[in-house]
Amino acid sequence: MEETDYLEKLERRGIKPTAMRLLILKGMLRFSRAFSLLDLEDELDTVDKSTIFRTINLFLDHHLIHCIDDGSGSLKYSVCSNECTCSIDDLHAHFYCRNCHKTFCLRKIHVPTVELPIHFTLESINYVLKGLCEDCAERGDER
Repeated sequence: MEETDYLEKLERRGIKPTAMRLLILKGMLRFSRAFSLLDLEDELDTVDKSTIFRTINLFLDHHLIHCIDDGSGSLKYSVCSNECTCSIDDLHAHFYCRNCHKTFCLRKIHVPTVELPIHFTLESINYVLKGLCEDCAERGDER
């Protein structure tokens, strides 16, 4: 990606681009899967942990990233596509590998719609599939 692409991604969500925010966004986009706070801290080892944490919260508030509770005890994050508004209609499934403990966004698999009782208001959905990822299944890798 070009520098202008990163700037546009931030500006599209109403986030003032700073050098640190650009650095953290670039770090996030290097992951091909969902990442944890610890993953991001390891990726950006020169950046203060509290700065990373505050930036994650800012990005969440502005719907630049979404949060996944995969049941591992560690929240995971993923950068949203430009079209995503983090509304219920944009939600997709996630896959958690029980072997390597990586979480993947399955963007093409939308969460099923559920009809709720009257006066119930849906705010979020957490749809996580669990099993072995492609790499672990191919290696027959069971830890």
